[in-house]
Order: sequence, then structure tokens, then C-alpha cells
Amino acid sequence: MKKQFFTAALVAAAAFGAQHAVAESSLSVKLAGLTPEGNLPLSTAFCLPPGMGKPGDESPGIRWSAGPAGTKSYVIISTDPDVVQNLSLMNKPGVTIPADAPRMNIYHWVLIDIPAIQHHIPPGGDGAHFVPGGKPIGQAAYGVRGTNDYWPYFNKRPGAPAAMKGPYGGFDGPCPPKNDLLVHDYKFQVFALDVAKLPLSGQFFAPAVFKAMQGHVLAQGEADAKFTFSGK
Repeated sequence: MKKQFFTAALVAAAAFGAQHAVAESSLSVKLAGLTPEGNLPLSTAFCLPPGMGKPGDESPGIRWSAGPAGTKSYVIISTDPDVVQNLSLMNKPGVTIPADAPRMNIYHWVLIDIPAIQHHIPPGGDGAHFVPGGKPIGQAAYGVRGTNDYWPYFNKRPGAPAAMKGPYGGFDGPCPPKNDLLVHDYKFQVFALDVAKLPLSGQFFAPAVFKAMQGHVLAQGEADAKFTFSGK
């Protein structure tokens, strides 16, 4: 995973948000199965510390209100904006990542071309269990999967196991470094579009989705949740 890749993604997302902040109406977005403290359940985790069992990597249940007249499809993008920019610090023995360390966006879920009649994806609907290397990209049960940012991490990481190279389609869940003092936030954005399909196919990442959506967003909404390995 290279810093340049994620810096470009952050710039693209920021530019998109600034362009559409005024024009869009709002969608109500809600996540299912959160803990009483508002955290994602452990069942969504991409990794778990030793002794906590196997990761579930289950996509969370998500529900959103209907878009305005003219809505022809939806897009879901999930982002962790709290990933430390210096990736070499992650889980490094003897090192603690301070809460105020510089951060960047990492995208955990990229799903486009969700039909306009769909306003809900149940828990596990875009992945019910952990798959080494992630799920396939392309057409899935609820839309078309793009590639999440575990792909560049494992494809640009020296010595990464071959089984973990990809394709990383759709949703893959939290795996924050255990030495990070900051509890990571996870943002789940839903966009209502005036087109049924975006001109994207094969392997594409979140920045390409933000670019393709420009001029087509009728409404958007967001739900936030945190994640901790305590399960609370």
C-alpha cells in the first residue's frame, strides 16, 4: 500500500464532497446491529487479535430512505478516515500511535449500481464471512462491487501471502492497528443517482466512483460507527 495512492483518494473524495455539499438533499441512513455504545459488532471485523477466534468480516445491515424523484440507482461507500499516514507504524512492536498522528482515508466498501427499488441490505448481504483475498469484484446480489483498499495494501506490501493478494470486492471490515490510541470511526455513505449505471467495470476503486458520480448525485446521507476489539 503506498501513501501516494491514498493521498490521491483523499483529494478526490474531498473535491467531490465540496462540489456537491450544497446541491444535494439528504438521505436517512441507519446501520443495524450496533453495540449500545454505537460500535460496529465484532462480526464485521476483517481481523481479530489472537485468542478472539476467526474474523467474521460480515457486511453490516444498512438501510436508507428513498431518494428523490428521478433516482435510478444508489451507491454505498464506506470509509475509515482515521488510518495513520505512516503505515510502517501499524502494529510495530514497542511503538504506540498517538491519537493526533496524521491520518488518511481508507475505503472499506465500494458498491455501485444498486437498483432504485432497493433501500436495504441485510447483515451479511454483501459478504457473510471472511474470505482470504476478499470477495469477487463485479456483479453481486445487491449491486456491482468495486475494489476496496485492502487490495493495494496486500498487493504493495512486501512479502504479503499470495492468498491475500485480492480481488477484495465489495465489503471488507475493520482491522485497526492494536497499537493505535485513536478509536477509528467508520463512515457509511449512500448516494442517490440520476443514472441506473455508472460507466465503471472490472477493477475500480472509490476515487473512480467519486469521479463518475460527479453531476449525477441527487441526494446523499451518512451513518457513522466506531469499532473496538473489546466488542463493546
